[in-house]
Amino acid sequence: MASRFKPLIKAFGLVDGIKFYVHLLFKKYGAFTSSKYQTTFHLRSKTTDKYTFKQVFLDDQYNVILPFTPTRIIDAGANIGLAAVYFSHRYPGSKIIAVEPSRDNFQALLKNIAGHPNIKANCMGLWNKDVYLSIMNPTGPSSSFMVTETNPDNPEAIPAESVETIMRGEQWDTIDLLKIDIEGSEKEVFEQNYEYWLPKTKVIYLELHDQMKKGCSKSVFAAISKYNFSFSISDENLVFINEDLC
Repeated sequence: MASRFKPLIKAFGLVDGIKFYVHLLFKKYGAFTSSKYQTTFHLRSKTTDKYTFKQVFLDDQYNVILPFTPTRIIDAGANIGLAAVYFSHRYPGSKIIAVEPSRDNFQALLKNIAGHPNIKANCMGLWNKDVYLSIMNPTGPSSSFMVTETNPDNPEAIPAESVETIMRGEQWDTIDLLKIDIEGSEKEVFEQNYEYWLPKTKVIYLELHDQMKKGCSKSVFAAISKYNFSFSISDENLVFINEDLC
C-alpha cells in the first residue's frame, strides 16, 4: 500500500494524493481532478492510460534538471496528453505543440489538456517530411501504435509533418525541448531531412524502440553525432543537450 500511496502524495499533495489513491484503488479509471496541475485527468479502461499516468507523474520520468527554462516545446507522441500537462505545469510560460496520430488517443488528449490554453494539439504524426500515415497495428496497445506511409486517399490516412514544418508554422527559430516517443518512427525522423531542425534544438527527450523497428538507435545516433550534443539517460528516455545552444 505504501509503495503506491507515497508517490501519489509526492506528485499531487496530501489531499489530492489520498483522493487519487482511493479512486485508482477502487475505480481504477475515469475522471479525477488535480488542483496542482489544474486539470481533470481522464483515464480510459482497457488501455495503457494508467501505466502512462504512473510513468509521467509517479515515476516522474521527465524530471530532468535543465540549464535553462524551456518556452518552446514539442511533444511528439503525446498519447493522451499527460506529458504535455506535466510540461505545462513545470514550465508555465511555455507554448507546447502536442502531436498525436491516433484519433482515439487524441480525443482523450483534448479532455486532459482542457485547462491548459498554452498547449496546442494536432492530430497528426511526426515524420521526416510532410506525408500521410496509417496506423499499422490499430488493435495494439494504445501507447504503442506504429505508423507507415500511405496514400492520402486511404480513408484511414493521417497527416504527418516534419519537425521543420512545425517550427516554420510556429515561426520558431529554435526548439527548447523536443520530446519524442513515437514507437519506432524516430528511425525515419532522424534518417533524413534533419539538417534544419536538429542543430536548432536545445534538448531532446527520446525513447528508442529498436525492439519494434530495427535501426532506430542507428538512425538517431548517426544524426546526433554530427552535432555537439551531450548524452545522458533518465528513466526510459535518452536525454540529448545541445552544448552549442545551452
